[in-house]
Amino acid sequence: MSKVKIILNPTAGMNSAVKKIPDIKELLKKYGVDYELEITQRIGHATEIAGQTDGNEYSIIVAAGGDGTCNEVLNGLIAAQNSGRKIPAMGALPIGRGNDFHYGMGLPHGLEENISIIARGDKKFMDAGKITGGLYPNGRYFGNGIGIGFSTIVGFEAAKLTYIHGFITYVIGAVKTLFLYYRAPTLRMELDDVVLNQKSIETSVMIGRRFGGAFFMAPSAVHDDGLFDLCIADNPPRLEMLKLLGKYMKGTQNTSPYVSTRRARKVSLTALDGTLAVHADGETICEKGQTITMECLPRQIQIICE
Repeated sequence: MSKVKIILNPTAGMNSAVKKIPDIKELLKKYGVDYELEITQRIGHATEIAGQTDGNEYSIIVAAGGDGTCNEVLNGLIAAQNSGRKIPAMGALPIGRGNDFHYGMGLPHGLEENISIIARGDKKFMDAGKITGGLYPNGRYFGNGIGIGFSTIVGFEAAKLTYIHGFITYVIGAVKTLFLYYRAPTLRMELDDVVLNQKSIETSVMIGRRFGGAFFMAPSAVHDDGLFDLCIADNPPRLEMLKLLGKYMKGTQNTSPYVSTRRARKVSLTALDGTLAVHADGETICEKGQTITMECLPRQIQIICE
């Protein structure tokens, strides 16, 4: 195996990631990994590093952080690949809050288990999505999923809870959102050759399976089948939505009469009334958008897997 580049976000996990560096180095040494570690300095830095990493020199590039770090590394790799350059396979170390991208890759939770997987270097392909609209008129890539509506506001609220760590921040954010920001816009949904007009408090467009470390938006999603898995909640009353949150946490929301699931490769959403609050892998795409489009790009990158 040639060299491994590790891109570590020290502020991931509510600034706890930097404390894990000694353990990470010790485990890399234990498993005989020849590596180079780079610490990110600012938002967007992981994208820059990944985009400049030579796939002929490095066989693997590891996003050490949370979902935001993984998203940045993914964007850097795809941009480099689009320019015709060879890129490394992508690995991940789960030292963020939700670690949903990592979970969607089918990887375990612990540091040592993941570093042993990196040392083995087994690879497989995964899909990526491209979203266009909002802050990204030229598009941005994602590897886990898009949330439109409720889950995006939940993320905004969870980010304010700086005194709490882990998935409980998303649970508290969800309850707060339920009572303070509960309004479903009417959407025009174009899903390949199907068109729907309906209210939707939450539409999830998934490659992975989970948001917020706790909410299984697409529990049966497969990350290399070339299709998005959509979970659409229409406009349930608050009490029913509270029950539905419990179902999302168990991945049983498809038993609710307020939820429908679909699959598509291309998705376009337009707000006919109200606006779109959208995130991609936890990163804000827009707070009050009107139209977004998404396309699933089959088997776009290689990932390090069990």
